[in-house]
Amino acid sequence: MQFKPEKKLGFGLMRMPLTDPSNDAAVDVEQVSKMIDLFLENGFTYFDTAWMYNGFASERVAGEALVARHPRESFTLATKLHAGFIHSFEDRDQIFKEQLEKTGAGYFDYYLLHGIEAGMLGKYEKYDCFNWLLEKKAAGLVRHAGFSFHDTPELLDEILTKHPEMEFVQLQINYLDWESEWVQSRACYEVAEKHKKPVIVMEPVKGGTLARLPEEAAALFREKDPSASVPSWAIRFAASLPNVMLVLSGMSTLGQMEDNISTMKEFVPLTEEETALCHRAAEIVNSRTVVPCTGCSYCTEGCPMKIAIPRYFSLYNEDMREDLKEKGWTINFTNYANLTKKFGKASDCIGCGQCEEVCPQHLPIIETLKKVAGHYEHK
Repeated sequence: MQFKPEKKLGFGLMRMPLTDPSNDAAVDVEQVSKMIDLFLENGFTYFDTAWMYNGFASERVAGEALVARHPRESFTLATKLHAGFIHSFEDRDQIFKEQLEKTGAGYFDYYLLHGIEAGMLGKYEKYDCFNWLLEKKAAGLVRHAGFSFHDTPELLDEILTKHPEMEFVQLQINYLDWESEWVQSRACYEVAEKHKKPVIVMEPVKGGTLARLPEEAAALFREKDPSASVPSWAIRFAASLPNVMLVLSGMSTLGQMEDNISTMKEFVPLTEEETALCHRAAEIVNSRTVVPCTGCSYCTEGCPMKIAIPRYFSLYNEDMREDLKEKGWTINFTNYANLTKKFGKASDCIGCGQCEEVCPQHLPIIETLKKVAGHYEHK
């Protein structure tokens, strides 16, 4: 199977539908199976999972809903090795063995060193993970080797210079982060382009942020094309970049999938005018977003207090876009109270810092939780 998929949309098995909203591992396999069938029927083939997605259940679901139900040659499957779970040379092979067992895939079409940033790079180097990945490729267990990345363009340049054997890089790219001083989507994309490494895009809709725009920003898109959904603009923005080989979308419903399929089945790149419209929308959204959280949930897996960090940040962002001086109260106060019946409150944070160590966005989570607590718990 060719290196680059024929169609530029990939199914990210990261935010799958749940049978129990309080348990990320309680994936609705029946619903996911229907989504996978629809995806394949429309000519899309790329699926992306990882060791800890959906409470460590994602790879198992990939095995049940995809691998066990469709011919192996009809799709491509990507998964990843995360430094947070490697504590010895043996751990690399043990995790890889379990990934093969959970998915039943036999081999992985794409395999990535997961979420490389300065704090994790040392561990990947300590356990010789770049060469280890090449060994898996030589053994036929991996078809294509690459890595996902969350750090500065300077560090990305260093890694690609040192490891030209890496075939592709996965980057967070969306119109909101294109000029972000933290994510630096544009600068990182240009580094990959310089090294002639194709880019796979993650977070094109920024964890749903670009599907729920302030009215002023949404109106810009509706006026330009009333038939196009708001999130379709974000997908097209990323897919329109010449060096992007694939855009991943973590779809949670059949409706989201149908919208993405309609956008990407016969993909039409953005015009210069349409691209400029995306940048204008970004200015509006950035002026009103307090916490640039993508909802990836990396922070919650090891939280000793079981705090629903991304969910609380989402509620907080929504409220901060409101004029609370006039409203005084929003439904999110009730939503927060309901969530605290299942999860730890924001004020339960003990400041251990594990969340900040794994946050791809490098957010000041501990301090932000204090603000969330002050907003919702002291009214």
